Amino acid sequence: MPGSVNKVFLMGNLTRDVQIKHTANNTAIANLSLAVNRRYRNNAGEMQEETTFVDCEAWGRTAETMGKYLSKGRPVFIEGRLRLDQWEDREGNKRSKLVVVIDTFTFVDSRGGGANDANSGGKSRYQSAQTGSGGGGTTNPDDIPF
Repeated sequence: MPGSVNKVFLMGNLTRDVQIKHTANNTAIANLSLAVNRRYRNNAGEMQEETTFVDCEAWGRTAETMGKYLSKGRPVFIEGRLRLDQWEDREGNKRSKLVVVIDTFTFVDSRGGGANDANSGGKSRYQSAQTGSGGGGTTNPDDIPF
């Protein structure tokens, strides 16, 4: 199979407030976690619910906007890509985890979403052009939900 695809779409609720840090050159990095619920019927026909917690990060203007407008419990739709983080812990054990690097996000409800909410049924979309391996980049002002 030629080439590959690394694309993730998730909709869930933030499990905590967005945490913003900055790199040495003042690029914003947002760390957040989503709770994504799945409902299904088991073999006995009973409804079951399963929750998956997903660590995510955003860079640049996307990170700044998420930090400004999103808080714990808020639903959000994100699009991004998977990245495998690997490190060695204090005891010398190799550790790893998958992280979703957010390219774009959409406000799902109308709380504080901005001027676009009246025309979009409570949904506003924010997209940042990503550059390099981590993020940063430029933003089209028409995509900013304020």
